Amino acid sequence: MNKHSSKEQAHFSLADELGGIELLNASYQKQNFSRHSHEGYTVGVIDTGAQRFYRTGGDHVAPQDSIILVNADEVHNGRSATDNGWSYRAMYPLPEQFADIAAAIGTKRTGAPYFPEPVVKDKPLADLLRLTFETLTGSDNALLRESLIYTSMVKLMTRHGASRPPADTAKTAQRQLTLVKQFLDDMPASDVSLTALANLAGMSPYYLIKQFQQCFGLPPHAYQIQSRIRLAKQKIRAGEPLLDVALGCGFHDQSHLNRHFKRALGVTPGQYAKEVERNNVQARRTHFL
Repeated sequence: MNKHSSKEQAHFSLADELGGIELLNASYQKQNFSRHSHEGYTVGVIDTGAQRFYRTGGDHVAPQDSIILVNADEVHNGRSATDNGWSYRAMYPLPEQFADIAAAIGTKRTGAPYFPEPVVKDKPLADLLRLTFETLTGSDNALLRESLIYTSMVKLMTRHGASRPPADTAKTAQRQLTLVKQFLDDMPASDVSLTALANLAGMSPYYLIKQFQQCFGLPPHAYQIQSRIRLAKQKIRAGEPLLDVALGCGFHDQSHLNRHFKRALGVTPGQYAKEVERNNVQARRTHFL
């Protein structure tokens, strides 16, 4: 066995609270997350080691006991900041889940929060998040589970949330770039060419690549991969076979899907599918009790 194999472990799970929240408990040494984004926020606690990651235009290091905060749809990556790797636990709440809680508690800021700091040192909140993760993966006490997730998200918003900074209209309000992004969002499996996208935007191919990356954090081809991964998650949750998922999302084959899925999410499509099925079986059992 490779001496590093024990370091590469990732367990994905789904909690039912707030309509469903994705959870990850992982230990990595060699894992190198490509630049990607999630529909939801990333809220993670470093248990051991340290993680280096890109967010908000620069690299950051999150040491043991710190909290990683990445806003929804924000481009980021991740790798070890030490020779011995890192372990962490994380959840990925959606903007609407944060917004619902914010509305319920009557905060001054409406809607989902913006977290300006990529790394937060808040030991009491880190301990609360650890307790929340442990409870969501190990306890059936509904009242305790809901109380902890609610309290954790409220404290995250009130202690570290802010209003989103105003957008740079010179970059984000360009109708041509929005059209390209919308096409990639709506048609992720399409085998579209750079020339076709450039024609859609009314730009040269080179200028489109440059402006799109400045605006959305990724060049068009990398953004397309993220759109395909999101579609793959939807298809897996709908119960489609993995080979059909791969081909239906525009990947060459299942290994092509596996490679990009693992580099973005830290788990394989098979691991994701197993947890989705386990969660569905548990839900059916609960329904018939």
